[in-house]
Amino acid sequence: MKKLPILALAFFALFLCQQAVHAEDGLKKITESVYSYTDVKNASPKTSFGANAGIIIGKDYLVAVDSLISAKEGKRFIKDIKKVSKKPVKFLINTHYHLDHSLGNSEFAKLGAVIIAHANDQENMQKAGEGMLQYAKQWGLSDQDLKGTKLAYPTLTFGDRLTLDLGNNKIEVLFIGPSHTTGSVLVFVPKEKVLFTGDILFTDFHPFLGEANIEGWIKVLDQIMAMDVEKIIPGHGPVSSKKDVADLKNYLSVFDQKAKEMTAKSQDLNFIVAEMKKSLPPRAQLDALITKNIQMKYLPKEKQSQPQAK
Repeated sequence: MKKLPILALAFFALFLCQQAVHAEDGLKKITESVYSYTDVKNASPKTSFGANAGIIIGKDYLVAVDSLISAKEGKRFIKDIKKVSKKPVKFLINTHYHLDHSLGNSEFAKLGAVIIAHANDQENMQKAGEGMLQYAKQWGLSDQDLKGTKLAYPTLTFGDRLTLDLGNNKIEVLFIGPSHTTGSVLVFVPKEKVLFTGDILFTDFHPFLGEANIEGWIKVLDQIMAMDVEKIIPGHGPVSSKKDVADLKNYLSVFDQKAKEMTAKSQDLNFIVAEMKKSLPPRAQLDALITKNIQMKYLPKEKQSQPQAK
């Protein structure tokens, strides 16, 4: 057999490497019935800002958790789901209504999936309405990114708890109280000891606090610490543990205390953000949210000076 030229071998190796990278970008197996995107690098509008989404596979159907940031991203998610399982998607759970977790809803609605959310976040989404699409553009999504994206509202809501029986498994959708939003929920798979938190947990990402109830959020994190879970899938970041939950609790406490202290002394946004960065625990992605959080939650709009850097 002829030996392949060195250049051909190099191209073949590169091809294998690219295939491996592509495979890694898909849904990762977390447990026997749970798959998820996790640890997305280079968070940007085109990658749903690093948002995670996943599935729980039942006996006859599967349940999706969140739908990413657009119809385009929703389609990619569905394509990846079909690589894992041919079972139909019967339910889609929105952990909360924010655009990077819910603007792909319409693609799941086309499949006939029932969209589930807490009643508070169904209301939040309806109040935002078509403004969510304009808001997405303010966050850097282009018309091309949003092509085909339509709002699809939750059609099944609940108060404190909703249970789904998948035949071989059960899912508990839990609302403990206001946290990241007024309707953010946890998706718990007790048999697998897996917890999807949505944006109640950010791991190695700076969290978005624009609508947050910090006191309530910390209480929810305390509840997670008491749960019988082994693998935690955050809204953004890698598969996590209770240490990451404790780290976010500390981050929120530090941020809230420092932000209140700084905005009591100064209304200069640039100065405040620079001082915040000296105090906050380091995180690898989305540090631009430090500025956004100060603007939206702590600094009166009429007194804000314009930021000079992202």
